[in-house]
Amino acid sequence: MIKMIALDLDNTLLNSDKQISIANQETLKVLHEQGISVVLCTGRPINAVWPYVEQLALLGPNDYTITFNGGMVVKNDDQSVLNQKSLSKADFDLIHQFAFDYQLPLDILDFKQVYELTDLVKSTYKEVLNSPLEFVPMDYADLPDKEYSKAIMSEQVATLDQARTDLPAEITDSYQIVRSQPKIMEFLPKNMSKAYGLEILLHHLELDFENLMAFGDAENDQEMLKAAHIGVAMDNASDEIKAIADDVTLNHDEDGVAVYLHHYFNM
Repeated sequence: MIKMIALDLDNTLLNSDKQISIANQETLKVLHEQGISVVLCTGRPINAVWPYVEQLALLGPNDYTITFNGGMVVKNDDQSVLNQKSLSKADFDLIHQFAFDYQLPLDILDFKQVYELTDLVKSTYKEVLNSPLEFVPMDYADLPDKEYSKAIMSEQVATLDQARTDLPAEITDSYQIVRSQPKIMEFLPKNMSKAYGLEILLHHLELDFENLMAFGDAENDQEMLKAAHIGVAMDNASDEIKAIADDVTLNHDEDGVAVYLHHYFNM
């Protein structure tokens, strides 16, 4: 029995205007009121997700959000942390040197803000993300020695395609590397995924993947789509993501989430 619905944000639950449609909002609220957990699963930090949490009224004692592609599980009512997996500043040395050598941009995120590295070429992450995150310009050498969540490389699609081809094994063996959007490549702790965070949350709520339905569209959604009892790809997803999903719904501008849920739950 499905008791949890996990939802990617960009190009899945959110439309092209970065909004949750009325149809998606109303459908999820009805299911949530019926006792089904609704969990937003995103690469963003909680402060960049909070307006959507509030819009969906996911503020009860058993409401959680998966942030940083599984790296942090947050309890919504008090924003306490159920689980967190981090990287140190030294963990980014390899990818920073690669970005310097190949004239590529890099942003590094802690668990609240983005450090826009000014010793590298300018990043497009702020414009592509279009989210109210705080961006702090800083040279890599000046980054404080603390815990970080991930690094982001934001560039044109062809440039990122080539960068991924050029990555040496030393780097590909050191990070979990995913494309969360065509113009965004993420460098995460090894073996990190949304499924990792969901497994922790499911166990905490005394559930398992047999109780999970997940919606997604991108490479960073594939682990949770595979792990879920029902993994649903959006019609705007790539053919590779559709191939691993159990089903496909309409695209993110056609209320694909709401349409599928209405059909599945006979609403």
